[in-house]
Amino acid sequence: MSKPRTSDSPNPIGVLNEQPLHAALKEWYAGPGSRLEVAVDGFVVDIVQADLLVEIQTGSFSSIKHKVTTLATEHRLRLVYPIARQKWLLKLPTQGDGQVTRRKSPKRGRPAEVFKELVSFPRLMCKDSFSLELAFIHEEEVRRYDPRCWRNRGWVTVERRLLDVVGRRLFRSPEDLAALLPAGLPTHFTTADLASAMDGPRRLAQKMAYCLHQSGVLIHVGKLGRSHLYSVRDA
Repeated sequence: MSKPRTSDSPNPIGVLNEQPLHAALKEWYAGPGSRLEVAVDGFVVDIVQADLLVEIQTGSFSSIKHKVTTLATEHRLRLVYPIARQKWLLKLPTQGDGQVTRRKSPKRGRPAEVFKELVSFPRLMCKDSFSLELAFIHEEEVRRYDPRCWRNRGWVTVERRLLDVVGRRLFRSPEDLAALLPAGLPTHFTTADLASAMDGPRRLAQKMAYCLHQSGVLIHVGKLGRSHLYSVRDA
């Protein structure tokens, strides 16, 4: 890997409209000697630590596909993605004199959720220069009511706030991702079997199977009706 060709920007583009969760994670990950918001090969990178580029993404991977795939061809790149182990929902008052409400969400994020986003570039896990890190967090999600929005009964997320980082997990290769496969899978399985074993939705199982197949962990071994049959590739 080549040494990053960097320059510090006096007015970094990357901090414009930066959300609180992203800013807080960037500060949390920046250790001694780190440089923030550095221009590298025409892109603004969140953190540069010696020869390692660290990019934090709290939203869709599709929006950074060109950036990370380009940078990973020449540099060591680590992509950090937060998973909310616990989340508190803070709802702003619908009227000026109303009360702010806060409650704990019953949902707990799990590592497999990263496959919802990794479908944008699953083969990148095959590159030695690329690694993926999950940051397990506690967060607060601020919502406001917008009657024009039909999703979530009109409640729209305004911002996400970091409360704590409670764990981290690093994936350096497709084989590391294979550890997220649930126990108890049959030798040959469909995405319905995978969804059942992981106690999750079929759609998530389909994305997980797609990513692991594209990165070489799973192979197609036939079909069962209209469904693909998968098997874990021998080591």
